[in-house]
Amino acid sequence: MRGGPRAGCGRSRSSPRPFGALRDPVPVAPHNGPVTEPIPVTSGVDFGTAKLMPDVDRERAWLLTVDGAPQSYVDLDEPTHLEFEYARRLGHVLDTVAAPGAPLDVLHLGGGALTLPRYLAATRPGSRQNVVEADRALLELVVEHLPLPQDAGITLHTADARAWLEAAPANSADVLVADVFGGSRVPAHLTSVAYARETGRVLREGGVYLANLADAAPFAFLRSQLATFAAVFEELVLIAEPAVLRGRRFGNAVLAAAHHPLDTLTLARLTAADAFPARVEYGPRIREFTAGARPVRDEDAVPSPVPPEGAFGVG
Repeated sequence: MRGGPRAGCGRSRSSPRPFGALRDPVPVAPHNGPVTEPIPVTSGVDFGTAKLMPDVDRERAWLLTVDGAPQSYVDLDEPTHLEFEYARRLGHVLDTVAAPGAPLDVLHLGGGALTLPRYLAATRPGSRQNVVEADRALLELVVEHLPLPQDAGITLHTADARAWLEAAPANSADVLVADVFGGSRVPAHLTSVAYARETGRVLREGGVYLANLADAAPFAFLRSQLATFAAVFEELVLIAEPAVLRGRRFGNAVLAAAHHPLDTLTLARLTAADAFPARVEYGPRIREFTAGARPVRDEDAVPSPVPPEGAFGVG
């Protein structure tokens, strides 16, 4: 099944509820065997209606949608299979940030069906991962029907992403992955310099920030995000399909930010070999693309643009 979204996959909703009341970890059901009866599951969650739909082409693979928009894809038998193009690009960066198989401490803002935490548990055993998702009912649905492997090292929390980040200890993560969408849009409070500084505070020396973003020409949002993170991090890398970068359609773009050069040669090789190849932009190309854009202040922050009709689809 292909039908992965061009934006707004791994989902985390912003919530106005008190942060302190939501920090208790969500119990994780261990994976003790096959999920029986692969039939669709529909359930109301905190921020909409979620559906888990089995993939007829892969025996224990599932697509998660919320309010009809594809959010995550998980293959329980093959957690290293990343169906959505943007998830593969995030996976490529995760593969290059440390020696193969080396465990990492990872903070995920946005949970969805826990695709990337499962991927890291399989590719980097021993990693310690915290997942922050605002929709508790969605997390409970996922762990009930798509249970995590035993001893996966994944701890689930229900909280607003920025509130969690601001309370997190400094220098506590090797990688921070932000895949946070309120509906189909990145929430405004996760787009500012103040937010970017918090990500830098939580990351250790040598750490890497990753984000799933979405935009279309003239790229006002994407350019503002590059300018915002350039105000905090020394190195930026942007990964997206050529058609998106040329302004031909709305789509996802993966942002990587660090204080050290990333392995762009390996990333370019990996992304070029994908079924839907992407370009890896960095250095002067990033500065040229961002020219004239200003960092975003909290008081000026806006969500990412509304996707055009038809940007999301299944099948």
